[in-house]
Amino acid sequence: MGARHLVYLAVLVGCLLGTLPLELVLHVRVYGRWRRLLATLVPVLVVFLAWDLYAIGRHQWSYDLAQMLGVVLPGNLPLEELLFFLVVPVSAVLCLEAVARVRGWAIDCRAEPSSPAELDESPTAQVRR
Repeated sequence: MGARHLVYLAVLVGCLLGTLPLELVLHVRVYGRWRRLLATLVPVLVVFLAWDLYAIGRHQWSYDLAQMLGVVLPGNLPLEELLFFLVVPVSAVLCLEAVARVRGWAIDCRAEPSSPAELDESPTAQVRR
């Protein structure tokens, strides 16, 4: 059988592992500000899940189930495809936040800090000073 059925999942795990140091080393706090992250993920999930389900239903595209776990959600959506719509945006946000921190860019998304200390330590607050 081999490990071919783990290919898609392995790519997703690689994306998460590749961006995890940004959270741990640069302390960008993407995971710690879960409300902000959720506000980013929900529109992505809604739009792209609808798009995928439409395309699958019309037989415009399909997936190589031999490279997947075989868990298929309603609408013939593979589990890995749902995970893709979570992992890739999270990785992108981690990269954006890391670049902003390193470059000193002010990213003002009007999100509330999780604590008063976070407001004083944020790159945005430092740029405004």
